[in-house]
Amino acid sequence: MAQEQSYDIPLHDIKPIVEVQEYSLYYFLGISLLGALFVAGIGYLIYKWLQKRNAFNLRKEHFRLLSSLDLGNTKASAYEITSLGATFKYDSPRHQEMYENLTNRLEEYKYKKEVGAFSEEVLGYIELYRGMIDV
Repeated sequence: MAQEQSYDIPLHDIKPIVEVQEYSLYYFLGISLLGALFVAGIGYLIYKWLQKRNAFNLRKEHFRLLSSLDLGNTKASAYEITSLGATFKYDSPRHQEMYENLTNRLEEYKYKKEVGAFSEEVLGYIELYRGMIDV
């Protein structure tokens, strides 16, 4: 009869199998969360930039209206320069002084029924005030 083999040999040098902790799922979830936060942050910044870029700017609009003003219609132009120019009045003491000087010179064109064209001096002041404005 053949000799029976025994598989129950005692092993002295080999240790039993140990369970190894697996953390790769947690690493993946953490990196995914950080990536999603980063993408959301970039999206928010782009949204705010577009919102700011498309926002209405009163100073730019008033400067555009001042620049495109028809100086041929003297009376209406005098009123428009006075009201639109007030937007830039407090930019600096120099602006304030120039605005007050300009409005004093425009007074003679406002309150009369019939007015003539702007004098060369007043036109020079108007152009100087337009040139001073920074938008």
